[in-house]
Amino acid sequence: MSYKIIVDSCGELPERCKNDSHFESVPLSMQVDDYHIIDDETFDQADFLKKVAESPNCPKSSCPSPERYMEAYNCEAEHVYAVTLSGNLSGSYNSAVLGKNLYHEEYGDKKIHVFDSCSASVGETLIALKIEECEKAGMSFEKTVEAVTAYRNEQNTYFVLETLEVLRKNGRLSNLKAFVANALNIKPYMGATPDGQIIQLGQSRGINRALKNMIDCFVNELKNSEEKIIAISHCNCPARAEMVKEEILKRVKVKDIFTIDTHGISSMYASDGGIILVG
Repeated sequence: MSYKIIVDSCGELPERCKNDSHFESVPLSMQVDDYHIIDDETFDQADFLKKVAESPNCPKSSCPSPERYMEAYNCEAEHVYAVTLSGNLSGSYNSAVLGKNLYHEEYGDKKIHVFDSCSASVGETLIALKIEECEKAGMSFEKTVEAVTAYRNEQNTYFVLETLEVLRKNGRLSNLKAFVANALNIKPYMGATPDGQIIQLGQSRGINRALKNMIDCFVNELKNSEEKIIAISHCNCPARAEMVKEEILKRVKVKDIFTIDTHGISSMYASDGGIILVG
């Protein structure tokens, strides 16, 4: 059966997927003051981070419209899958579901399934790659949905932020707490609940200690590691991502592990220097 995997642009697609007609990225957009930025191949991370750093306001994002998702579903593929960032972080999931309903009203029946990743960034990427694996193995649409849902439910997402400025700007952290944290070099290490809500797991003095604690949490929760693909996304800090990769490989054997730079929406969430770890 032919298939198509649609991933909203919070999920970073590896280069081979960008050049594969089975994959399509549907862009979100961002607003920094008067600047409107589309999260597609035109995204300039350095310019975006500069604008965010210079602005006193929090950057905002907008999800793809239901019509944009419906357009992506209108393809020759018999099996269509969409993967979105957590429904607790964005309206992208709801928009993708509405797009599915619009498609059915306009064009009739088709096998379309929308996955709420309950994650973001490379969490979405790994789900997309799992769909590809199932389709290449010849699994039915229904069995693919079942297997990928089970895979998603076992997935764990962690991240460390270099700066708390975005949290301060969007009101999730008071000015005083942000000032104290910055003054004392306090770095939180964060995780996600099973339904995709962000939680703070702890905090450390200094980025390296925070990364170590994040890796400890990740390794302790990792099951059947030799069967797992691990993904690390970084916002403008490739050396830091490689360090995390090396530390994980010192402690566990995995099926595969890769690093990738964040695109637009993930760069907005992670901020300059942030690390996201999923597996």
